[in-house]
Amino acid sequence: MRITGLKHARNFCQTKGWLNYLTFGDMARYLKLIIVLLITGTIAAFVLLVIIPERLAKNSYEAAKTLGEDFKRAFQFTPEVRIEKTVILNQQTSVLELAVLAQNFQHNYGYVNTWMGSTKKININGSFSARVGFNLNEKFQITMHEKTATVSLPAPQLLSLELQPDITYRDENGLWNWVNTDDRTAATNAFIKDAKLYAQQADFIKDARIRAEEQIRKVLAPHVNEVVFAYRIELISPD
Repeated sequence: MRITGLKHARNFCQTKGWLNYLTFGDMARYLKLIIVLLITGTIAAFVLLVIIPERLAKNSYEAAKTLGEDFKRAFQFTPEVRIEKTVILNQQTSVLELAVLAQNFQHNYGYVNTWMGSTKKININGSFSARVGFNLNEKFQITMHEKTATVSLPAPQLLSLELQPDITYRDENGLWNWVNTDDRTAATNAFIKDAKLYAQQADFIKDARIRAEEQIRKVLAPHVNEVVFAYRIELISPD
């Protein structure tokens, strides 16, 4: 059967005008070579299409897992980690906020009320403690591309503002327009609102951003060569 097949192969080659001088032994060797090449090509394709992608996927997952663990140790939460467009780790957090800066400051406010030509004033002075950081209800994402990490995160914001107990009042009564309890309440509310507006426009936000970037770069340094930050801006009401 094998000899008959080789005869047909040789006859075919002769009718095409090539390989006229091949012997049966030559034909057998060429067929063996073709079979070896086919087997080698199949193995190579399996390695390229199956084994290597599986190993790359495993390595990517392990790298993302290690990065997530490093991030959690530093910031007490795990960001979403992507390799290119594939999500490897989902964001996980047990806290709603990440505070990176606490700042105390003194604030002064003057309350003025005029009634029937008579003006009363309340000058208020006190200190506040501000906490600045990130709202973790928003997505905190790290995308890895080769040796570059793009960190997409919400813009830092004023998380809380706490009035300290050292508040003082200096009242100035008008001739017939005197300071009363309602004036004190209104003045205190206006004082707190003005302090919040001041804190949102002060350098606290900028300082928190710089500090956060330094800490994030330090965590990512063992994993990438370059870190790029992309902030999502939120409109914050002064109320």
